[in-house]
Amino acid sequence: MSLLQVAALDGAAGTLFLLARVVFGLVLGFMGLNHFMDVEGMAGYAGAKGVPAPEFGVVASGVMLLVGGLGIAAGAYPVLAAGALVTFFVVSTPTMHDFWNAEDTQGEMTHFLKNAALLGGSLAFLALGGVDWPLALNVGLF
Repeated sequence: MSLLQVAALDGAAGTLFLLARVVFGLVLGFMGLNHFMDVEGMAGYAGAKGVPAPEFGVVASGVMLLVGGLGIAAGAYPVLAAGALVTFFVVSTPTMHDFWNAEDTQGEMTHFLKNAALLGGSLAFLALGGVDWPLALNVGLF
């Protein structure tokens, strides 16, 4: 671990990093649970967007959000957790929130931009996935 990484995650910064992980991860985990609570409704929306096998897509994306979010919150398998979230946002953002094709341009643009911001956060966690996180389980493949 470099000196910059040690300094950035030491002391109060480590506590703030934990808070960021927990908020970010639990919100995404809840979003994943939401996929399971309304598979039929979400599959209908995904089907309308042209997603093949929409029910499978809803369940698979729910797993990615749930496992990825909980992994980030706990600091467990952070590269896999953040990688799942990055994959989810790279695929789902332009597919599901294509505001350039939507009648409700503003609503879809808001969702697109929200997902883009969450993609940025996921990429940041992915970039830090190979170092020990303070106040975390710190189990992983790398």
